[in-house]
Amino acid sequence: MRNTVLSYLLLPLFAALPFTISAAPGVDSQPAAAVVSSLGQGNRVDLNKADSQTLQKALDGIGQSKAQAIIAYREANGPFTSVDELLEIKGIGSALLERNRDRLTVE
Repeated sequence: MRNTVLSYLLLPLFAALPFTISAAPGVDSQPAAAVVSSLGQGNRVDLNKADSQTLQKALDGIGQSKAQAIIAYREANGPFTSVDELLEIKGIGSALLERNRDRLTVE
């Protein structure tokens, strides 16, 4: 009888284990060294080198769509010559730029 009760208690635990493992969040495919190397000097993000994930992680108020818009602008118009060029991207205003100005650089 005791074995039957234990099997009823342990069976759901072991049955849920594979689902828990497969549902675990994935590991970030970008190594930390790559993020640090694209941050440049003094933890500043180079707008001409940073990828989407770096922009999202390092900048305040920049999500996936704005990060992709920055990269799309860079690809369409060439490298940034100034941090102020971000104002030409839809969704990025002067308040957002000023909040992140000390984190940005253009090389």
